[in-house]
Amino acid sequence: MKELASPDRQITFIYSSNSSRAKQTFAYAKAEGLPILEFDILKNKLTGTQIAEIAERLHIKIEDLVNQEHPSYTELFEPHILSENDWIKMIQHNPEIMKQPIAIRGNKTILIETPSDIIKI
Repeated sequence: MKELASPDRQITFIYSSNSSRAKQTFAYAKAEGLPILEFDILKNKLTGTQIAEIAERLHIKIEDLVNQEHPSYTELFEPHILSENDWIKMIQHNPEIMKQPIAIRGNKTILIETPSDIIKI
């Protein structure tokens, strides 16, 4: 069963409230009048199933959800070869290292690179 169901009329916006790109994207989406359901990964813990589903929806490996250039990652970790479960645990315990923001609408999921990407969904 999918945990991240998102109706076609609403965008589920997964982001970190500390991210300037996420703040800009959210403001852009609001200005465009897009209906948004917010999910701040710093305030709401993602389940392992949700993390795996996000990776699957983006057609990437779970380890590719980790921003290995993020200061928290470089400060806390060395480059690793880990199992999927270990990558999931790493994201759960250090959500700020997850690549984001991510937008989900219906069956479409995108990793936002620039704020205007939100209109692609």
